[in-house]
Amino acid sequence: MDVSLFPRDMFAELDRLQRQMQQAFEFSPSIRGFARGGFPALNVGSTPQSVEIYAYVPGVDPASIEVSLERGVLTVSGERASGLKGLGPKDTVHIEERFAGKFRRVVTLSDDLDPDAVEAHCKDGLLHISIKRKAAAQPRRITIQ
Repeated sequence: MDVSLFPRDMFAELDRLQRQMQQAFEFSPSIRGFARGGFPALNVGSTPQSVEIYAYVPGVDPASIEVSLERGVLTVSGERASGLKGLGPKDTVHIEERFAGKFRRVVTLSDDLDPDAVEAHCKDGLLHISIKRKAAAQPRRITIQ
């Protein structure tokens, strides 16, 4: 029996372990911005009427994505299947840089958003989430009499 102390895919395994450690200690970004990598990549912006979130989810089936908003915390989670299919027990993957597996991103939002006015659309690998602001939080012009 030939057992190697350094298997051929050692660097892939170290990379996988590093990703798992990073995910275990991730902190939630706020709407004000906290730059950090992760999957899916997020863009978060705001207008006077809404908050717009774009998640880049190429290769993810929209049916496998879950979006939830609870107490000002938006969660986008799901799973992306591996691009490597049909591998047998004796097959070896040498490099797999494309993320596959379960994902979860959390964004803390401001408290002036209406949890009943959320829309989410996914097309061509781009998930767009729009959350309207509460009417009381909308800017309005006051007429001077």
